[in-house]
Amino acid sequence: MPDKPPADITWIDALSDFLASQNGVEAIRLNTTDRSVQVATLGQVDLAALQTQVSELLKSLDERLLAAPTKTDDLEGLQLTRREGEVLLQKPTCLTAPRFWKWRDFEWPEAEEIEKQSDEEWRVMAVQATICGLMQVAAYVAGNAFGAPEWVRHSLLGVALVSGGWDAAKDAWENLKERRLDVHFLMLAVATGAVAIGAWEEGALLLFLFSTSGALEHFVLHRTHREINALMKVVPKMARVILPDGSVQERAVSLLRVGDVVQVRPAELFPVDATVVSGETAADESTLTGEALPIDKTKGAVVYGGTLNLWGLVQAHVDRPATQSALAKIITMIQTAQHMRAPSQRFTDRFGTTYTLLTLSAVLVMFLVWWLALGIPPFESTAEIRSAFYRAMTLLVVMSPCALVLSIPSAILAAIAWGARRGILFRGGAAIEKLAEVDLVAMDKTGTLTEGNLRVALVESFPPGREKEVLRLAVTLDTNSNHPIALAITRHAKEQGIEPSELLEFQSIPGQGLRGRTADGVTYVGRRELMDQGDFAQWLKDVPDAPLGFSEVWVLNAGTMGRVLLKDEIRNGSKAVLAQLAAEHVITVMLTGDRRAAATQIAQELGVTDVRAGLHPEDKVAAIKEFTDKGHKVAMVGDGVNDAPSLAAAYVSVAMGARGSDAALEQADVVLMQDKIEKLLSARHISQTARRIIRQNLAISLGSVIIMAVASLFAIVPLTLGVLTHEGSTVLVCLNSLRLLFVKEANLITKQAD
Repeated sequence: MPDKPPADITWIDALSDFLASQNGVEAIRLNTTDRSVQVATLGQVDLAALQTQVSELLKSLDERLLAAPTKTDDLEGLQLTRREGEVLLQKPTCLTAPRFWKWRDFEWPEAEEIEKQSDEEWRVMAVQATICGLMQVAAYVAGNAFGAPEWVRHSLLGVALVSGGWDAAKDAWENLKERRLDVHFLMLAVATGAVAIGAWEEGALLLFLFSTSGALEHFVLHRTHREINALMKVVPKMARVILPDGSVQERAVSLLRVGDVVQVRPAELFPVDATVVSGETAADESTLTGEALPIDKTKGAVVYGGTLNLWGLVQAHVDRPATQSALAKIITMIQTAQHMRAPSQRFTDRFGTTYTLLTLSAVLVMFLVWWLALGIPPFESTAEIRSAFYRAMTLLVVMSPCALVLSIPSAILAAIAWGARRGILFRGGAAIEKLAEVDLVAMDKTGTLTEGNLRVALVESFPPGREKEVLRLAVTLDTNSNHPIALAITRHAKEQGIEPSELLEFQSIPGQGLRGRTADGVTYVGRRELMDQGDFAQWLKDVPDAPLGFSEVWVLNAGTMGRVLLKDEIRNGSKAVLAQLAAEHVITVMLTGDRRAAATQIAQELGVTDVRAGLHPEDKVAAIKEFTDKGHKVAMVGDGVNDAPSLAAAYVSVAMGARGSDAALEQADVVLMQDKIEKLLSARHISQTARRIIRQNLAISLGSVIIMAVASLFAIVPLTLGVLTHEGSTVLVCLNSLRLLFVKEANLITKQAD
């Protein structure tokens, strides 16, 4: 980074873009001294999404940029206020409006520090738990093997109590200052009560197991941070921008604007999503898609931020700001997913709060019943009978909801981290739970069941002789589309040396094709049905359909008509995936806009249960609703703009490939980054495994509470056994969830026998 940022590019550009793109966000305040971020909102705002967007905005802004001078006469209507170490940028507003703003605090994003902090936290807690355990062993040996005085044994147990309860005491104190009681307070209360009645060993054992389970919980969170931050670390921070005079200037990636031209050298990361305008190279896109083979990049090719430039010096035109790159969207999805709770987790959150209050009330009532109604001594225990207070402490221990609180979020976070490491992005816990319930999978054909890597097989004109003109008109419109068919036609035209004409107007007609105006007049490129107009419709009836296995694209204007025939290949893994789904009694349906004959041929070859062909986007939505009305839990798998409405209508939506359309990615609950259909099975089976572990955790946590609580009511459970059962179930829940991080992907997919 240069000592001074360039005078014509400042942090104001990034903040201005952020405020302009956020509905409900009125101002942002940054303090570089204490590294605090505050955002003023008005009305309903998605806080989880806002947190991730603020993080994306700030993580590459350097303090020197924020401290540098900036022009105040070109703020695009925004109001800027600067104090020492602080900047405030706000939208234009009236005098009374700020009274209704709600200022919200956000964390300054430092992924590596968060990962380091989480690593240190669990290690410190593990050391504290170890000291607690060793001191208990020392006290036992000193008292029983060497006959040490009571004060020596109590001193060792005192060290164990302090070490085991230190972290719980800090958390409990912070909550007490806010007048809240939590499980940490309950554990300290029980330990204190145990010491008060002379049960030092039981109190120390409780805090040892509680601190051990806390260390395990933080270890799970640390592993989750580590898996996710592995993606974040590949995001470049600086880029070289080629200025109009030909000079090269270093600039923060967050300050790149659409239209800038960046220079990328060999072995460097592409800073943002861009289009190559000069030079040739190959890109390693494994960080984004998992594809191990290099992808050739020549003039006109799209490159993605965070992917590696292997060998060539290239210049690329910035297509999107850094916060909207494919990699940034993926990271945002993962970060948002961590804050999106699963339905069962939301239930236990509500249940847990009520449950804690009921537990405290029940313990108090039972203490009074044992003391006043049954005449049991309140605090004095004898060899024959335990005191009412001892029984109350035992009941409090076994009914405390530690394991219940951890049972679901620990499994959800572990599953999200597992998927992120293997190219499967879950948009929150709900997606994990819902995918496991699916009994019908609807799939698009092109780019999902087939490679989507279409090749032009034949260009026809009617009458013959104008094939090049047909291809020129087709590529003129298709250059503006990212549909697999359009990309194939564009690639073929380039190979043939045919350049697109100047396009004066352009319109995409969802589900049908494209309309544009050139010097040759209005031109249509798309499906046969799009051409079904005027006299041409009658003539078109006599033209035979494309041969089986081929797709056709028609080209029509006032002087030229013809079609382009393309062929696609079935994905290698499609047949095995569909066979596995059938073995699991999952219905499979193909939803495609292609002709029925071609769709039926592929469906028969793959073993698809049902085929719906010739569909427009609204027809796909209607099909999804039809299946849903019949009681099916439908998963829709697609990759294109045309699939976005049906993805939104499905019970759970799956997008193929991180390079899929933005519309599909926005609607997807699950994204298969590696663009491999086999990942659908991995995603489904990890969700089933996570759901099974969640059920096991709930059974462990609730089962132990119910059994031990009933036993405690009849005073047949000593405090030591209650402690072991309660904390043992908490440790078991954490370890059970941790198993998800170590699941082998190959073990999740059942191999076909033949």
